[in-house]
Order: sequence, then C-alpha cells, then structure tokens
Amino acid sequence: MRKSLRALGVTAALGVLLVAAQPALAQQAPPQPPFEVPAKFAEQRIEWAPCFPPELPPDLPPGSERLQCGTMTTPMDWHNPDNGKEISIAVTRLSPADGPSDRALFTNPGGPGGAGLGMPLAMLTMGVPEVMDAFDVYGIDVRGTGNSSTVSCGPQEAVPGMDVRDRSPESVKALMDMSRQLAADCQEHSGELGRYITTEQTVADLDLLRQVEQREKINWYGVSGGTWLGAYLATYFPESVDKVVLDSNAEFTGSWQEVFGWQPMAFERRWREDVLPWLAAHDANYHLGTDPRQVQATVDELRADLKANPLPSPDGPPVDHTALDTLVVQSMYSKFAFPKLGSALAALREGAGEAAPVLAQARARVMPMQAAGPADSQAATLYSIRCNDTPFRGSPESVVAQSGVEGRLFPTMGYYSIVQPCVFWERPDVNLPKPTGEGVPPVLMLQSENDPATAREGAELAHRKFQGSRLITVRDEGDHGVFGIGNACVDDAVTAYLLDDVVPGDLTCQGVPAPEPAATRSFDSGGRSLLDTLDRLAGTLG
Repeated sequence: MRKSLRALGVTAALGVLLVAAQPALAQQAPPQPPFEVPAKFAEQRIEWAPCFPPELPPDLPPGSERLQCGTMTTPMDWHNPDNGKEISIAVTRLSPADGPSDRALFTNPGGPGGAGLGMPLAMLTMGVPEVMDAFDVYGIDVRGTGNSSTVSCGPQEAVPGMDVRDRSPESVKALMDMSRQLAADCQEHSGELGRYITTEQTVADLDLLRQVEQREKINWYGVSGGTWLGAYLATYFPESVDKVVLDSNAEFTGSWQEVFGWQPMAFERRWREDVLPWLAAHDANYHLGTDPRQVQATVDELRADLKANPLPSPDGPPVDHTALDTLVVQSMYSKFAFPKLGSALAALREGAGEAAPVLAQARARVMPMQAAGPADSQAATLYSIRCNDTPFRGSPESVVAQSGVEGRLFPTMGYYSIVQPCVFWERPDVNLPKPTGEGVPPVLMLQSENDPATAREGAELAHRKFQGSRLITVRDEGDHGVFGIGNACVDDAVTAYLLDDVVPGDLTCQGVPAPEPAATRSFDSGGRSLLDTLDRLAGTLG
C-alpha cells in the first residue's frame, strides 16, 4: 500500500526541511542575460475574455465582473525554447473601474505553487482601493499548477493510524518509505515537465507575460513563497521591475531547505505566545483551560482520543489525530481563524460529532491527492520547486535524527520534519544565483514578528543580504500576510511606495489585535486575511 501525505494531513507548512549543522550553499555565478525569446512567443497576444459570462457566481466582491481570463504559450524549457515543446500559462487581469491602466501589478499567493488566478479578486476585498484603482492587477497560475499545464503526484491512498510522533523503528521506517514513495510518484506522474518546474523557468514565464502585455516594467506583490519568486524575478530581470512588495518573507537569499527549516521553531512560537494564551483568555467561551498549560493538556488529550477513536466523516475516511494537527497548523496563519479553532476544540471536548466536518475540511484543503488528475497540482508544484531549485543537504539518517530533536523541542510540528521527499529526489541540473539586490530597485519587505510559516529570523537575514531592501516589521502580530488586513501603518506605507514612489526606511508598525470570540459558537473563521479570502474563492475560477 502506498504511503500518503494525506494520511498525515501534511501541508506545505508541515513538510519542513532541515538546516542544523548543514553546510551553506556556495555563492553562485550571477545570472546570464535574460533568456532569448523567440518571436513566436514574444509576439503572441492573449485573447482576453470575461471570466464569468453570463453572470457572476455568488458572494464575489463588487468589481469582479471586470475580471478577464486568458492563456499564453511559453516554452517548456527556456534553455531550449525552439525544441517544439510548449506549455500553457493561465492568467487573469483586473483593470480599474475607469478603464485599463498603464501600470501593471503582477501577484503571487505563495506556496510555492499556489494557484494565483484569484489574487485580483482577493485583493478587491483587502481594503486597498487606491491600489486597485491604479493598476491592472494580474493573477497567474504558475507553470505546474491550477489551470496552467500541470504536474502531479498521482493519487495517494490513506494510511490510517500513522503518527509522526511514534518514534518506534517500525514507524520511522514507514515514514521514510512514505517520503521515498512520494518522491518517486511525483516525478513519475509529472513526467518531463516536472524537471522544468523551477523558479528560473517560472520567472522567465513572468517576464514573457510582461512582454506579451507590452509593458516596459511591471510591479510585484508576492506573499510567502511569492517573496522568493519576486526576489528572483528582480534578480533575473532587474530592468523589468519597478516596485516590488514582498509580504511575509521566505529566506530568499538562502535555500528552500533553510526556508522550511525555520518552521518548527516559528510555529511553536506562534502556538505558545499567541494561540494558547488567546484560547486560555477565552475559557468562558471554549472551556479548554484558564492558562496555556491547561489548554495544551486539553489539546494533547483530544489528540490522543482521536488517535484511539477516529471520528466518522461523511465525505471520506475517518478523521484522526493527524487531521487535528492540520487544523491547528492552519489556524496559526491568521488570527481570524482562532475562534474557529476554539469552537472545534470545544466541540471535540464535548464529544460533539459536529467537529468532524471541520477536521475533514482541514485535511482535504491541504493534500487533495486521492483523486486522479490535476487536483494535486499545487502540492506537486510545491515539491517540484523545493526539490528542483536547491540541493538538499543531508541523508535519510540525518533526517531521522534531526526530526527527533526538533520534535522534542517543538512538538506542535517539529516531528513532521521527518517527511522529506527531497532527500530522495532525482534533482535536475539547476543552479540558481544568489539574490543580492545588486542593480535592483529598492524592494519593500513586510514581516510580522510571530509569523509561523516564514520566520522573522529568516526575513531579517534576507533583508541584511539583499541590498537596498527596506523592512517593515509588525510587532505583537503573527499573521502570515500583513498587507490589507486593516493595519493602517502597513497599508499606508505600501500604498505610498506603490503609487507615489515613497521608499521608506526600515519601519516598525504595531499589530492588529486578535478578534473576540463570536457570541455563539461558529466554525466560520470570519477571516479577512488575503489567504483566508483566497481559500473562500477556491474553485471560483475552475
């Protein structure tokens, strides 16, 4: 039976990589001049059409009717663009209400590999009308994912009962076998295209889109993995970018192994400093404990109960301890998800089966790999980018040892660092340059201090190493994605930078307080963050 990440409820956030005691990557040579673009690609024009004829789907924000959809063709391999092998890239474009703009803002939701067609719609809800009125905003499904030419890891079978915290020899072997099989499946099902799912190839696609749309320069807004992509876009094509906003920063001057290596510590910090105290402060609503230690004990008991007695789920296999792990991790991305987590934990404590659909939804959101076809393309693109872009430093034995250490130090998700398909990946010959900021216009970095997915320590390293960058740090805040969530200090600085060319110095902003619980128990997160909104829009564009 195949081993499955779905069985573990592993997300992009749970697939951490190791960094301790590993050698740093050597400085790479600077990139070659921009790729040669054959005329057949440069001279194509996108046939834009309304995304929603004849009527809008429900619950879309005002202005959604202006969204246009289209596709362009790009070489599979930018190092050999005339070999006849081509792929398609799906894009959306949202112009201001008064007509097209002469300024373009390309966007990316992260991942890496997140489908981005919905980004313009999500930004309509973000409370930044000045930006939406000034730019043609583009959403892009990068190569490998969504409605573009896709890669796949193939259908995966659930393996009930597997637990990353079980360090018995039998469990450790099964987990390592699962990672080995996942790597093999992803590369087999992705075929030839999988070897060209890299950041280098992706930024070449982005610059082709700039040319196809006849833009001299473009602006960039990227979140999470989109900060890595934006930094490399500026590195490869410094003459093609104007303003670059990097929100919730991956350590883009390092390796993917280093980016994800921060996560066990960062998630543990967010859990202990933000989530547990919030749940304890609202014991009157959730009855989980009046101090963080009591809440932690309650969560541990609930996890043990789910492991022993999984709850039946109407739309799939029973939900167990790994689904709870996934819900906990997902809830740390946005403070607006804290009430949903509290309600789910309260329902579990009461023995209420109503929590089962919430757990099943959390599990299904992160690894849709039980259906054949392109549904798993985001996960497959994520692993392809991580494993193709930069070498993995370590061995299966070091993975086992380090995951045990991280699990004991950071139990909320440290044990998940045993899931490492990159250690078994047959990596293509890819040599990314180190982004240094040299020759690049000043970029604006945004970072909350308790961000769980992209740790502030990694962001600060990237800031120091990337010349000319400016860093806005948001104190007493842990949300992943800080632009457009109601923080006037952040929003005003970003808007002035994008619209008026006001480049700030390093700046500190105060965070936005966490919400109060709803008057009645609710499983609706009520979130306002960009990533919350993208999740609600999932499926709208196919």
